[in-house]
Amino acid sequence: MSTMREILVDSAARLFGDLCTNEVHARAEKGARQSELWEQLDASGLPQATVSEARGGAGADPGDALAVIREMGAACLPAPLAETMLAELLLAAAGLPPRSGPLTVGPVLKGEKLSLARRGKEWEISGTLHRVPWARHAHALVVVTQVDGEWATAVVERPAITEPGMNYANEPRDNVQFKALRLPQDAVAVGGGCLTAARLIALGALFRSVAMAGAMKSVFNMTLRYAQEREQFGRTIGKFQSIQHQIAILASQLSAASAAADTVIAAAANGEASFEIAAAKTRIGEAAGIAAGIAHQVHAAMGFTYEHPLHRSTRRLWSWRDEFGSEAEWSAWIGGVVAQLGAKGLWPFLTSAQKTIPA
Repeated sequence: MSTMREILVDSAARLFGDLCTNEVHARAEKGARQSELWEQLDASGLPQATVSEARGGAGADPGDALAVIREMGAACLPAPLAETMLAELLLAAAGLPPRSGPLTVGPVLKGEKLSLARRGKEWEISGTLHRVPWARHAHALVVVTQVDGEWATAVVERPAITEPGMNYANEPRDNVQFKALRLPQDAVAVGGGCLTAARLIALGALFRSVAMAGAMKSVFNMTLRYAQEREQFGRTIGKFQSIQHQIAILASQLSAASAAADTVIAAAANGEASFEIAAAKTRIGEAAGIAAGIAHQVHAAMGFTYEHPLHRSTRRLWSWRDEFGSEAEWSAWIGGVVAQLGAKGLWPFLTSAQKTIPA
C-alpha cells in the first residue's frame, strides 16, 4: 500500500468511526434520511473520490477509492457512498457532467431492462427496476439501457418509489417505476463510452466484495475480543479448544477474503478485471457466510441482541453477498468462461496479466 493510500485509508477510518455512532445507526435502522451524515461525508470529499481532476474532482486512483469502500464496510456506514461512486463512473464513461450526491444506480438485477426513446427534443423512459439501493434518499438515479442497439446512460432526478423495501441490514432497496417519464436532452448520452448493464453489475459486485472484506475484519475483531473477555467456568472462553478452533476457521476465512480483495483491487486498477471480480465476489461471499455463522456461535445469545454491534456487520454480510450477483450466479459465469477456454486455454488465461474474456 502506498503512503498516500495509507493516509487516505486512515483518514477515512477515523471519519467513519466518528460518524457511525449508535444514534446514527438507530436512525438508519428506522429508515430516516441521514442528511447531516451525508453533509459531513460530502465535506470530506470522499463521495467525489472517483471524480477525475478533469471533471473537477480529486482524481483518486481506483485502488484508493476501493480502499475507502473497504473501510466503509468495516464501519457499516449507513449511507450510499459506494452507489455514489458507481454513479460517477457511469456518468464519466458517458461524458455526462458530475452530479452532487447522494446518487444511486440501476439496474442492479440481471435481466432487467428499461425502454428509452426519443420524443422530439426530449427522451422518454419507461419500465421498472427492483431493489435499487438507497433510491428513496438519492438526488438522482443513473441508469443504463439500450437505444436502437446502442448502450445509453440516463439521469433521472428524484426517482419515484413505487414500493419501498429493505435488505437484511435495513438498508433501503426500493422498486422504481417509470411510466413514459420525460427526460431533458442533456440527461441522456447514447453510444460512445457508455457502460453496459453487465459492466455496471460487475462494478457493483466489485464494490460489494471489497465492502464485505472490510465488514469481515470487524466481525473477526469483535469475535476475538469477546472470546478474550467473556468468562465461563472460571476462565475466558477463548481458552477452550473448541472456541479456538472456531476462531481459527474464522481467521482463515478472513485471510482468504482479504487476499481476494487485495487481488481484485490491484486487478481493477489495471483493467476491467471481470474474471477477478467474479472470483472475488464468489470467494468473499462464501467466506462471509461462514464468518457470520461462526461469529454468532462464539457470541452465543449476546450476539443476537440488538444492543450488541455484531449484527450490523453480519446482517450486511448476509445482504451484500446476494447483491449485484450471488455466489451461484458468478460461479455459473466463471464456469461458462472456463468451458469456453477449454483445457488448453485455461492455464495461459489464468496466468496472463490482462485477461480477455471469450466472446
